[in-house]
Formats: sequence, C-alpha cells, structure tokens
Amino acid sequence: MKEQKRQVNLVTAGLLLGLVLASLDQTIVATAMPTITKEWAGLSLYSWVFAIYMLASTITMPIYGKLADLFGTRIVYLSGLALFLAGALLCGWSGSMMELITARGVQGLGAGALLPIAFTIVGELYPPEQRGKFQGLFGAVFALASMVGPTLGGIIVEKWDWGWIFFLNLPIGIPAFLLIALAWRGKTIRDKKPQIDWYGAISLSAAVLAILLALVIGGELHDAWGSWPVLGLFGTGLLLTGLFIWVESKAKEPLLPLSLFRIPAIGFGNIAGFFVSAALFGAIAYIPLFVQGVSGASPAEAGYMLTPLMLSVAVSSAIGGRLLAKASFRAILVPSLVLIAIGFYLLGQLQATTPNSQLLVSMIVTGLGMGAVFPALGTAAQSAVPPEARGVAMSTSQFFRSIGGTMGISVFGTILAWHMQAGMNEVSGMADSTLSAEQLAALADPKLLLDEQLRSALAPESLAAVQHVFSEALHGVFFSGMLLIFISLAASMLLGRA
Repeated sequence: MKEQKRQVNLVTAGLLLGLVLASLDQTIVATAMPTITKEWAGLSLYSWVFAIYMLASTITMPIYGKLADLFGTRIVYLSGLALFLAGALLCGWSGSMMELITARGVQGLGAGALLPIAFTIVGELYPPEQRGKFQGLFGAVFALASMVGPTLGGIIVEKWDWGWIFFLNLPIGIPAFLLIALAWRGKTIRDKKPQIDWYGAISLSAAVLAILLALVIGGELHDAWGSWPVLGLFGTGLLLTGLFIWVESKAKEPLLPLSLFRIPAIGFGNIAGFFVSAALFGAIAYIPLFVQGVSGASPAEAGYMLTPLMLSVAVSSAIGGRLLAKASFRAILVPSLVLIAIGFYLLGQLQATTPNSQLLVSMIVTGLGMGAVFPALGTAAQSAVPPEARGVAMSTSQFFRSIGGTMGISVFGTILAWHMQAGMNEVSGMADSTLSAEQLAALADPKLLLDEQLRSALAPESLAAVQHVFSEALHGVFFSGMLLIFISLAASMLLGRA
C-alpha cells in the first residue's frame, strides 16, 4: 500500500512538472519574441510563431485523447512530452524565423497531449471524490507558473541568450518524463486489437486547420473577415466538419463518439467551456494593453499588474477543487461565472484616470471567478463517462476550450480595431494635433500606441484624446466578453444535477 502511494505521489509530481512546462511556454515565449524579431527582422512572421503552435496543439488534442483510450495514457503522454521537448530543442537551435516557426509546430504537436492526458491520468490515479481537489491543485500550479513566466523570460533575455527560453524546458521536462516513465504503468483499457479512426482524424484535423487559419488571418489582417480567403476557409471548415460528423456516425471506433454530446455534463459543459474560454482568453489578454497603452506603464509594470489576477486564480482554483467533493458542478460553476461577469463589468468601467486600486479590485474579482471554472468542467467531463472513454472526454473538453480561446482572441481583436477606427476618425480632425493624418490613422493599431517615441510626439491634449479612444475601445472588448460569460452561465445551468 505504501509503495502504491509512493508511486502515485511520484506520478503526480511528474504531471505537475509537465503542467509547469505547458504553462510557462504560453507566457515565457511572448517575452522573448520582440528580441527574436529584432534579431532576424521577422516582424511579418511574428504572429505565426504563436499561430503554428496553437494550430498544432489544438488539432492533436482529440486525437491524443482517443489514442489514450486505445493504447493507454502512459505511452501517449510520454510520446507527447518527448515530442514537446524535441521541439523545444529545435526552437533553441533555430537560425532563422522560418526554422523557429517549423520548430514551434513540432513543439505544438507534442503540447496537444500535455494538458488533456495529464488530467485523464488524474482520473486513473484518484477516486472521484479526490479528483476535484487535484484538478484544483493543477489549476493553481498552472496559474502560478503563468504568473512567473513573463518575469523569468525577461531575466533570461536580458542576462543570457534568448535560446535559453526554450532550453529551460529540458531541466523541467526530463525529470517529469523520468518520474512518469519509471513510476507509472498505466491501466490496460482494452484486450482486443484497437482500430484507429484515420478518416475521422484526417477530416477533423482538416476542419480545425481551416477554421483556425480563418480565425488567425481574420484577426491579424485589416478588414480581412469579409475577404474571399477567410470566407473560403470558413466554408471549407464547415463542409469538413459535416464530413467529420458523417464519418463518426459510421465508424466502429469513432475518434469522437457523437453519443458523448448527449450527456449533459459533456454537451453543455463543452458549450460552457467554449464561451468562457473565448471570453477569458480573449478579454484578459487586453489588460496589459490597457495598463501600457492607456496608463502608460512599462512592459515590466504591466506584467506585475497581472499578479493579483493570477494569484486570485490560484487561490480559487485550490479552494474550488476541494469544494468539488462536496458540491455539485453546477453549484461551483454558476457563482464562479457570476463573479467573472461582475469582474468584466468592472473592467469595462476603466478609464485613463482610473486609480490602480480599482483595476486591482476588478482583477481580483475576475480571478476569483476564473479559478474554479476549468477544474469543475474537467471533473464533470471525466465523471460522466466510463473509464474507457475518459481520455476522449477530457481531451474534447480541452479541445473546445482551446478553440474558444482562439476565437475570442481573434474576434475581440477585430472588435477593438473597429472601435479604435471609429474613435480615431474623430481624433484625426483635431486642429491642434501635432501628427499628420497618416500618423493618426496608424494609431488605430493599438500596438503602435505602446511605442514610446510615437507617444512622445503627441501633444498632451492629443495623447489624452487617443488614450480615451483606446479605453473606450477596450470597454467594447470587456462588455462583449461579459455577454459570452452569460451564454456560458446559461449552459452551465443545464448541466443537470451533476
């Protein structure tokens, strides 16, 4: 019994290290990218360093989940972790922007296994009454690692070479690999020879690729949403989605069993996860933009300003995980989503003159709501299915969250650009402006408002007007996010008695 407990503890430690790995990668790379872009003059390819990783990891999530159900979680998780570490090595050795983008794609292919399969292993290690506690612990570790990432990345870039941003994965990932490989044997799910749904995998991958490419291009290029390439990609994605559904209805071993969506905890849980992720990942990404663009803080100060948010997430994630053993999933989700909606409303009131204390309260309220949502959704998905379907249930839950987050970032970027353009049309007519019409029009891109040289070229009155336009545009982002939270709230109320 002691030996079994020791093995469980070692595997849990390995999974936590893998979680730190996945969390750090989402924040630490962003810190190094300005330096890398400057070194290689690769600004035109900047977004693809993130997009290719996102595309690869999102596409592979449901595939890894099904493979875990067929072949066991141990071999699938270790394979994904090994691929992730190999991609990190290739990133650190890259000698050009194209090489880095290719290596990030390899890393993304491995990353698709890290989160969903880790949570699936938790379902195998612990009984139902303890899963929520460990889901909460994992969420807290993820939040804390996300908070450390930007600061750690800044120190590495400043003191050493940017390649160590990626090499840092090895001293974290190798112990994680060894702990799980040596201590975890996994559970045998099937005795019969497994059949892989290749047609389902190919059609789903193609559908997701088309839709995500449309979102990336639509969110990055000006006035691209109505263009033929974007509309064509969306149309292709919808057709391939229809093909995938047809294939799954005929497959003997479907990649994503359609019957899962008839289970309220999974069907409505995925809807809730999709919209809450769209709101959170889409809107929260703009808090540093407000701090820098409107308040005029430095990038380091903007990073520090997120600390209360991430600490609140860590606290509520740990508390929410423990409550899952005593309360229903719906009882956790509903108040959490209400808190997020209140937080978004408060964020939507921010102005250039808003004191930091008000921003602090807004982020704490939002973070307290965020922490318990994803552990509750993940535990609900696992608890609703038999052991042989845990992998696909968990990866599907993570898949819908990832797609939602991607869509939120793209759509909210467009909303911000629309509001900025409308507001700048008024500012461009200011008679006392010290900038030309072309320069003022360029400020419709919020990234340029972060340029210290461009800010200093504005007269104080003009700068105040532009900051007002920027803050009003961000209000549109936060209020749009609040509407998505209400949709997620409605879906969570339909989870049944789970």
